[in-house]
Amino acid sequence: MSLNYLANGLSGRVALNGEVRVPGDKSISHRAIMFGALADGVTEVTGFLNGEDCLSTQRAFEAMGVKVDTLSATSLTVHGVGIDGLVAPTEALDLGNSGTSMRLMSGILSGQGFDSVLTGDASLSKRPMRRVTDPLAAMGAAIETTSNGTAPLKVQGGQALQALHYDSPVASAQVKSAILLAGLYAEGETVVTEPGLSRDHTERMLQGFGYEVDSKPQYAALKGGGRLTATAINVPADISSAAFLLVAASITPGSDLLLHNIGMNPTRTGVIDILRLMGADIEVHNERLQGGEPVADLQVRYCGLKGIHVPEELVPLAIDEFPALFVAASFAEGETVVTGAEELRVKESDRIQVMADGLQSMGIEVEATADGMVVQGLSQKAPAGGVVIDAQHDHRIAMSFVIASLMSRCDITVQGCETVNTSFPTFFPLMARLGAQLSEC
Repeated sequence: MSLNYLANGLSGRVALNGEVRVPGDKSISHRAIMFGALADGVTEVTGFLNGEDCLSTQRAFEAMGVKVDTLSATSLTVHGVGIDGLVAPTEALDLGNSGTSMRLMSGILSGQGFDSVLTGDASLSKRPMRRVTDPLAAMGAAIETTSNGTAPLKVQGGQALQALHYDSPVASAQVKSAILLAGLYAEGETVVTEPGLSRDHTERMLQGFGYEVDSKPQYAALKGGGRLTATAINVPADISSAAFLLVAASITPGSDLLLHNIGMNPTRTGVIDILRLMGADIEVHNERLQGGEPVADLQVRYCGLKGIHVPEELVPLAIDEFPALFVAASFAEGETVVTGAEELRVKESDRIQVMADGLQSMGIEVEATADGMVVQGLSQKAPAGGVVIDAQHDHRIAMSFVIASLMSRCDITVQGCETVNTSFPTFFPLMARLGAQLSEC
């Protein structure tokens, strides 16, 4: 059953003030389960994101013989079975809506001695997988996709993998990670180079588990045949979730929010850099290291934003945050131009087109392009009556239009909000606590 929310426009506008803790980082939570499962010993995880995507990863590894003890909503222990200790699942592994799970697990499963099948929901089954399966096949993996290069993925076990030097055509942490994880099982040194920066959580966490990785910008390498040693993982708050609050406070007069314990991995902070270029008032406090990942507290205050041409080198560092950034651009003075973001078209939805359609329905002047968007800020012409937005089974679309409602000249009904549970299960209660006028409908 679809969950819909009515977000009141100007009649319900409020300043957002207070201290906030957003859920744990989704990317790190996925990897904590995966690497904990492959490690020798028991890994303790705190700050875990108890969202549907990460739970899909957890259930998949439990189906392969890994014991996971849930201690609380955000803490658990993973009883590792060792690098070669996974057992064959009795049925297909259903990964729901999680592209991270499917792509990274395809690398791990390529090195197993048993066959496996990876499936997902309708959205995940439309997303491109050949960008991962092709380089894995070059390593000797036997993975079958549909004729369209999509899931389900059928992985034949018992293959002798060989190391690969892969020059990736895209800067993608999921592609890089899948190859490196297959490299754990390959003979020789596996190397991945990229045309730009991508997230380095895999490299950092493997090192945290005692595995030697040669990592530098746009380059990562490891040798197969090593072992992982269990450790303690304290997952920082997810900057992708924090992005909605950074934008909300930046565009809503009178707002002043303090966001605690935000992950500040330099491959993830593009959203802060872009908002600051637009004039956002964001201060970084209490910078520190937590489990090998930089974290900090962020204070964001309302400040009238200005449109910019987003530097293309920042695009990969903020790729998941662009739905929220399109909202920021809509309420900034002047024109904002985004290019080099074609990756947005193959996310949970076509985020360029879905955001453009929704913003246009709100009366905002927007042009979708092949690789981005042109937004005329402060151009909104209030449509007659309210607006209905179909989130297209995409959590970031749903949350973006709730944020847009804070400054909208019309009421917005967002359909399909249940998908928010994949990454930010507490989003609606948190927004209500901050004063946003929301009602379930």
